Amino acid sequence: METPVELIVGLGNPGPNYDRTRHNAGADLVLELAKSCSGTLKHESKFFGDTAKITIDNRDVRLLIPTTFMNRSGQSVAALARFYQVPVEAILVVHDELDISPGAARFKKGGGHGGHNGLRDIVQSLANNKNFARLRIGIGHPGDARQVADYVLKKASPSDQQLISNSIDDALRTLPLAIAGQWERAMTELHTVQQ
Repeated sequence: METPVELIVGLGNPGPNYDRTRHNAGADLVLELAKSCSGTLKHESKFFGDTAKITIDNRDVRLLIPTTFMNRSGQSVAALARFYQVPVEAILVVHDELDISPGAARFKKGGGHGGHNGLRDIVQSLANNKNFARLRIGIGHPGDARQVADYVLKKASPSDQQLISNSIDDALRTLPLAIAGQWERAMTELHTVQQ
């Protein structure tokens, strides 16, 4: 059995200006997860974020949405992980992914930051440990690297937003497998449902 998940982090930027933007896809998934498990996220300043504790299949899982800006996400993740002694391998970070089309989501174990500022800061804040899992929510690419910064901070078109919402729903259905540490099954089920 691989490492079960103890902490799920949803990345985004704080404040109403960033609500439902592409870059906040990770935070959107964690909000949906909290709602579906009757969890209430509340702000905890010592963790620089909004947190909740939920139970899925008799497993307690902490949720975290950093309220720092994206490029300081690691401050929040490291503070909570240290406080609750959550091993890096038991952290799942949910984030937007330019290299995946809207409508698709993918689990991944470890790896680099791929240019994602939130992941880059988390890796640095966890003493350069990259061994946390990721759930990548596809948002598509604008086609030109110079447009990326503007693109991720805007809301998706209604049709793309629907696809992103669908992929979040698909991911939520397979999440209990990942939480239980059944990574291969979780990956297979999520990737199969989106064929």
